[in-house]
Amino acid sequence: MRFASLGSGSRGNATLVQAGSTTLLIDCGFGLADTRRRLGRLGLELSDLTAILLTHEHGDHVAGVGPVARAGGMPVWATPGTLAALAPQVGELPQVRTINCHAPWEIGDLSITPFPVPHDGRESCQYLLSDGARRFAAVTDLGHTTAHMAALLGGCEGLLFECNHDRDLLLGGPYPPSLKRRVDGDLGHLSNDAAAAFIGGLDCRRLQHFVAAHLSEQNNRPELAQAAMAGALGCGADWIAVADQDLGIDWCELA
Repeated sequence: MRFASLGSGSRGNATLVQAGSTTLLIDCGFGLADTRRRLGRLGLELSDLTAILLTHEHGDHVAGVGPVARAGGMPVWATPGTLAALAPQVGELPQVRTINCHAPWEIGDLSITPFPVPHDGRESCQYLLSDGARRFAAVTDLGHTTAHMAALLGGCEGLLFECNHDRDLLLGGPYPPSLKRRVDGDLGHLSNDAAAAFIGGLDCRRLQHFVAAHLSEQNNRPELAQAAMAGALGCGADWIAVADQDLGIDWCELA
């Protein structure tokens, strides 16, 4: 089992998870040509994708889903609320599958456990995936963490987790007050410190890869996110990977 990021940040997000013959794309925030290019960098083509899973309807997560799904002919899975909010943005999708964000299901060689997160999408969720032996979770776009998340995510071998902003940089930065309140609110995004507090409380003894994701280009710095997460995990800052907006992150293998 392995995972990678095509890119992560306010200008687009997409995460790959692969096990056996199954390759899932979580979110599709890049246009068709850009998605093809980013997949190619990781040795894949559009035809290698089994399905697209959507977390919520915000543009940096769904901007390319219509063209990509139509070009590849793969199904798109999302909650009813996300699909309802999505329809005006992307047009008709070739195959649509509705999920219950409290009910696990399987696609090929991967089992998928969705879980709701507090964000200002209509029905936002994130995903825990497993090949039966290893577990990986991609968790971004949430204003605060929950006990349900803590119960699910302990013991993962791989985590890609939101470290959106340094709170001092956000509050002292150029955003208008309304946007600062939104980002810093309970339905906004996690700060480095909030992410570290949550991760520090998890059972991370099996963790092989940790990736800090969805960093704000205006309100965060990779070294700040790395320092916060290294403190939480008791490791060197250079062990913490950061998903880049333009380059994403290369394949991370889960043994």
